[in-house]
Amino acid sequence: MKYTTIFFDLDDTLYSHESGLWEAIRDRICLYMHEELGMSWDEIPAKRDEYFQAYGTTLRGIQAHFDVDESLYHAYVHQIPLDGYIAPDPNLTALLEHLSQRKIIFTSADAAHAERVLAHLEIRGYFEEILDIYALEPYAKPQPEAFKRALELVGESDPHTCVMIDDLPRTTSAARDYGLFSILKGNKGNGTDANAQLENWQDLPKLLNGK
Repeated sequence: MKYTTIFFDLDDTLYSHESGLWEAIRDRICLYMHEELGMSWDEIPAKRDEYFQAYGTTLRGIQAHFDVDESLYHAYVHQIPLDGYIAPDPNLTALLEHLSQRKIIFTSADAAHAERVLAHLEIRGYFEEILDIYALEPYAKPQPEAFKRALELVGESDPHTCVMIDDLPRTTSAARDYGLFSILKGNKGNGTDANAQLENWQDLPKLLNGK
């Protein structure tokens, strides 16, 4: 199969889960729910998980139950200095340099956060486009409508020519079900929720070539 477009998730995919950045973002989400929505600390973990499971993202769940300014939410939860968490990865940079496919960021964050992370990793120039939460509105991964919208936005008519790389098994499972070749990045899950699993970036070309 000749793949023409690769969709890359952003957080915990282009950088290691062990960096702690996503945990810091999650803490900011909890702080937002407490300070801005008035939720008690005791109820926040269950409510955040409920929203995440039912709506694809915590934000989509919040929007379904509260009148919130989406741009202010993103600014609040991503107000984190990146220096202490992530740094450029030479292996990832070398991979992106040699991949012939179109490379697209497909994230449930907003473009401003994606731009900051990509710039900090020094890889922004390798990506043709950023598909963020605004571009996919009102949907979000792992909803099938989100994949349909993503393909439409980049001009791909056949999901079988596209690849989705993500760190969440539920996303790679949904991408596979929609017809994309899905790759689970990292060690979450047991590998049954994707077409392939990837630990090291240098192994990606072999997966794309069916090896």
